[in-house]
Amino acid sequence: MILVTGGTGLLGSHLLFDLIRQGKPVRALRRKTSDTARVSKVFSYYTPDGSSLANNIEWVEGDLLDFGSMENALEGITKIYHTGAVVSFDPIDHKTMLKVNTEGTANLVNLAISRGVEKFCFVSSVATLGRADNDGLTSEEDYWVPSRKNSVYAISKYGAEREVWRGMEEGLNAVIINPSIILGPGFWNHNSGLFRMVWEGLKFYTRGINGYVDVRDVSKAMISLMERDIAGQRFICSSENVTYEALFKMMAHFLDKPEPAFNVPMGLASLAWRAETLKAFLTGSRPQITREMAISATQYYTYTNQKLCEAIPFTFIPVEQSIRDICALFIQDHQGKA
Repeated sequence: MILVTGGTGLLGSHLLFDLIRQGKPVRALRRKTSDTARVSKVFSYYTPDGSSLANNIEWVEGDLLDFGSMENALEGITKIYHTGAVVSFDPIDHKTMLKVNTEGTANLVNLAISRGVEKFCFVSSVATLGRADNDGLTSEEDYWVPSRKNSVYAISKYGAEREVWRGMEEGLNAVIINPSIILGPGFWNHNSGLFRMVWEGLKFYTRGINGYVDVRDVSKAMISLMERDIAGQRFICSSENVTYEALFKMMAHFLDKPEPAFNVPMGLASLAWRAETLKAFLTGSRPQITREMAISATQYYTYTNQKLCEAIPFTFIPVEQSIRDICALFIQDHQGKA
């Protein structure tokens, strides 16, 4: 039996689809307040019988910070895909994110060791890697460097990854995957929010560069790594390095919306997040732009996928194709709503 944490999220739901479609017995962890309907929605994107296929998931309520509930979730489990994490750049979530991502992973690692789980796949992030010298391509050999540019999310995932490395030292058979920014459909107000922003008329872009990867590729890579005799390593999972300008223009093209026309320099981005913070404070709302988001959007981050492509036969979905496919699903979901 396979356990998937974070099954109601963007990556988790796609991973569940791939595992169930392969006929694997799967148990998925969910919090009491989690909505599993979106998982069926994701399944329906790729097959007409999505709802019936989703019925093969064995859902179990649990919390990564609740050791007792996790003990029940691991009953009879031989493999674990740990995708569950809090992802946020809002300061209000920082404390919870640090606790869930780091301590929750430590709990799961400890249980996996004590239960003799055969293999463990941890979804980390390229945010846990150091940056290559001279703005070169970042690889798995670039190690974490403390910096004010590191987001709290990055710090939390770095702490979580360290727990997995610690687990390996204690005998855990594990592999780590470090995705870049994951592109995928269905979570239009959260992980897939960039598509919604362009749909609603995004007018600005920054000069930054980042790595991007289709959610289907991340799921495929995880399963491939788990089914091979590969452990004790981490692998960057990233398709292409793309400027924010090019990314938003591709989204605008496939959504049939005007392209963002105005470049936001670093100084203006700094003013924007400060103004948004003040607005959020006065209105009690969540800021649309935070300091961490502004910093990230103006940086040049580029990654190499060479190690993954050499370890397993792999051809990444081009970013343009990924955006085209996701935009088609966005339009499908929003017909009559705009």
